[in-house]
Amino acid sequence: MRYTMVIWGDDSTAKDPALIDEVDAWWQKWHAAGKVVRGGAKLDDPGATKTVRRGTDGQPMVTDGPYLELKEIIGGYIHLETDNFDEAVAVAATWPAIAAGYTVEVRPIVG
Repeated sequence: MRYTMVIWGDDSTAKDPALIDEVDAWWQKWHAAGKVVRGGAKLDDPGATKTVRRGTDGQPMVTDGPYLELKEIIGGYIHLETDNFDEAVAVAATWPAIAAGYTVEVRPIVG
């Protein structure tokens, strides 16, 4: 079955060299085990973001950036292929950045 890990956290810790090394090792381990499949990606800086939402006139309104006063941003996503949801959650629970305060959401992929 296929699942997506959505990863978010404080972007200021994302450039920590030790954390980058741990994340690289995580990718290698789970890719070699056949649990991480193509389709994941690190997302660009929030400053490169455009947000589309409904405007006051009911029409789409496009603005620069997320414009939320949050330290946490969505940093990327990873596609997993596991035997069941519990296994996907177990793989996600080993994401190294959780120790740095990141959050990982696991969702089944529909279709």
